[in-house]
Amino acid sequence: MKNNKLTLIGLAISVTIWLATFITGTDLFEILVSNLEKLEKFEVDELIIPIAIFFIFALLDLFTKHRRQLIEIEKIKIYHAMLSSTHHILNNFLNKMQLFKISAEESDDFPESVIELYDQIIQDAVDQIESMGSIMSIDEISIRASVEP
Repeated sequence: MKNNKLTLIGLAISVTIWLATFITGTDLFEILVSNLEKLEKFEVDELIIPIAIFFIFALLDLFTKHRRQLIEIEKIKIYHAMLSSTHHILNNFLNKMQLFKISAEESDDFPESVIELYDQIIQDAVDQIESMGSIMSIDEISIRASVEP
């Protein structure tokens, strides 16, 4: 129903016009033709078809742009849902990795340089996640650029 809203509006207007012409007995086509004959002296009638064609294509262009905007909005929603899920997974992973870090820090024979490297790797992952979350233009190039070293 929602997808056919304009069709239903057009149907309602058409039925209303048909009923009005049937009840009143007027012939809209003859009225249109007689009005076009009156416009003949101004040569306006030759502009009607080109203007109608222009408006039809302008409306088609507007509908196409609107559809593209809706698609972009859906892409953004999907991207944010995916990103939120990724954040959830990675945050769980990082929290679990803290257990390994605590075990390594408590061990006397574990090298301090490895713990520092661990901290750097974790910080890099956090920075990349934040970088992906701040993307404004959702396309392949900007997503790849957000996670480049």
